[in-house]
This record gives sequence, structure tokens and C-alpha cells, in this order.
Amino acid sequence: MFSLISTPATFSAWASGTATGLGLFAVVGAQSAFILRQGLMRAHLLSILAICALLDGICIFASVWGLQAVVSWFPWLTHAVLWFGVLFLSWYAIQSARRAIRAEGGLVAAKHAVPSRSAALLAAAGFTLLNPHFWLDIMVLGSLAHGFDEARLAFAAGAVTASVLWLIVLGVGSRVFAPYFANPKAWRVLDGVIALIMIALAVRLAMNGLSA
Repeated sequence: MFSLISTPATFSAWASGTATGLGLFAVVGAQSAFILRQGLMRAHLLSILAICALLDGICIFASVWGLQAVVSWFPWLTHAVLWFGVLFLSWYAIQSARRAIRAEGGLVAAKHAVPSRSAALLAAAGFTLLNPHFWLDIMVLGSLAHGFDEARLAFAAGAVTASVLWLIVLGVGSRVFAPYFANPKAWRVLDGVIALIMIALAVRLAMNGLSA
């Protein structure tokens, strides 16, 4: 990555990519909520952060290299991802709501309810790749990158840097607040908030799909 920002022009493109990426990624959406919960449970957090960073990086550079052209050739991909996203978010909202209703035993009890590493990684990939808002952000980054001509890969590297920084913030934040979640009520509140976030995203996506 450092070889991509070795000149003033490429450094400027990298800085712009970083700032733009932070503006797009630094929100508590479906992926962020999932990472926070897994971090609070101390469950496969590093693996989840790694797969999210990897997928973000691949998709960002793919967008710069021509993902927009692929979508223009197969416009149905956008609608397919949208409705898969609606179903996926709705399912997770229901699961979070059920946990919020039930009385759990705090952090220790939550640990025993954590799925396997493979299931956690699959869920992380789902929250990334089945989120139409993620693809919209990726397309925006790809479009902006082409305005930097030869330095467009440096812009993409900056966006990847922003993704990694935000993931680190989520990971560290979840560990900092973990002691507060020894109280079962805190878990129920968190799951209730996550359920509301997920269902709100699912409804908004469904409305966008119906109006398209």
C-alpha cells in the first residue's frame, strides 16, 4: 500500500480516499452492529474483522477496476442483492428481538450461545455482501476514484485504510464496553436496538425495491 502513495499526487488521492471512506463507512449499520455484538461476546472478533476488511478491500479495488461495468451488463444483480438483503436482515432482526425478550445470563451466558467460527464468518460475509447500501458505497468509491486518473489505486487504498480504521474502532470499542455487559439487562437493550436497526434497514430496502 505504501508504494501506492509514494508521490504527492498519490498521497493526496490516498488522503481523499481515506476521508471519503470514513464518511461512508463510519456509521452503525448492519455490519457494524453485528461486529459490536460479537466483540462484546469476545467471539471470533479478530477473524470477523479480518474477513470484513478483506471483503471491503477486494470490493473497493474491484469497483475501481470495473465493477460498474459488470453491474451495467447484469442489472438484475442489484435487485437480487437487494431482496436477499431484505430477507437476511429480517431474519437477523427476528433473532435479535427474541434474545431481547428472553432473560439471558449476561456476558457469560452469551458466550455459550456463540455460533462456530465458520458460522460467524459466514454471517459477517452476509452482512457485508448482502447489504445493498454497501454496494452503493462501493460504486460511489469506484466512480470517485476515476477522477484521480493514474492515482486512482491510491484513492482505493485510502478507502481500504478507512475501512480498516473503522473496523479497529468497532473492535476496540466493543472490548472497552464489554464490562458493562455483565448485566443481563444491557444485553437485552443491545439486542433490542440491533433488532430495530435491522428491521428499519430491511423495511427501507424493501420500499426501495418496490419503488424501483
